[in-house]
Amino acid sequence: MTNGNGLYQRDFALDPEDNARLSSLCGPFDEHLRQIELRLGVEINHRGSLFQVIGEEDATHVAEKVLRALYDVTVNESLNGAKINLHLADSGIDAIVNDAAEGAQEVVIKVKRGVIKGRGPNQARYLHAITTHDISFGVGPAGTGKTYLAVASAVEALEANRVQRLLLVRPAVEAGEKLGFLPGDLTQKVDPYLRPLYDALYEMLGFEKVAKLIERNVIEIAPLAYMRGRTLNDSYVILDEAQNTTVEQMKMFLTRIGFGSVAVITGDVSQVDLPRNVRSGLRHAVEVLRGVDGISFTFFTSRDVVRHPLVAKIVRAYEAFEQANEEQPR
Repeated sequence: MTNGNGLYQRDFALDPEDNARLSSLCGPFDEHLRQIELRLGVEINHRGSLFQVIGEEDATHVAEKVLRALYDVTVNESLNGAKINLHLADSGIDAIVNDAAEGAQEVVIKVKRGVIKGRGPNQARYLHAITTHDISFGVGPAGTGKTYLAVASAVEALEANRVQRLLLVRPAVEAGEKLGFLPGDLTQKVDPYLRPLYDALYEMLGFEKVAKLIERNVIEIAPLAYMRGRTLNDSYVILDEAQNTTVEQMKMFLTRIGFGSVAVITGDVSQVDLPRNVRSGLRHAVEVLRGVDGISFTFFTSRDVVRHPLVAKIVRAYEAFEQANEEQPR
């Protein structure tokens, strides 16, 4: 039936009523229910074993199906965030999630500095995609909030204990400059390339907390080349400046993702610093993976730039110049 807001409301009971199983299903402070809500774009309320799901009709039907299946699982095992995530991935909900994305609830991120949410429809879609997919791509020009929103989502997931650690990864490619030998240990050598990620972390968590988390290896800084051979479980992984990966590096990175992990890949295909004869792994991934279920792509344009107004004008001027050069006969 529909409620007063035009949304579909589904009421049902989970039998037999068992407080221990219900506690496992819902999670601490209903954390598992919030995970399902965000993935499906629905609202879930319950009193004991009586559940109410509100949202688009297809999404509420799938939510009931998922909740019943998960409740059956609690007979033999205890649920956690990773198991919820795996069950959602196996339940074939991606098509429904994509269809409902336009009308899904707005994603609001709460961090130390306050509340962060998308500015404009493209950023809102990007945040929703990050929340509802295990692998998300954010592709577009500088100043569109790709990296900042990814770090904000990662910080929230870390503080809510949905992941155990945060990995910041970047290809160590100079932006047209030869920096030469850099002294220091691995972290110090890679630091210059990861400064934008550090800046976002400091703003959201504070300098002292970031330093402590890095010291405890909860936050890990890694150049892309050092990811080979690893399997990342229960982790939030951000690959920044992905346009500077090779095709082989991108494939290697994407195949590192393990159970309970989330990966966000950001980059600007108009600012590739690789040698001329080397193809960008980000461009290749966009072509190869666009039709793969469970992977989201959000494409930003100069209209989404949230820095100084001149930045948007600069981006548009370069786009127009490059387009004019491409159209000229050779």
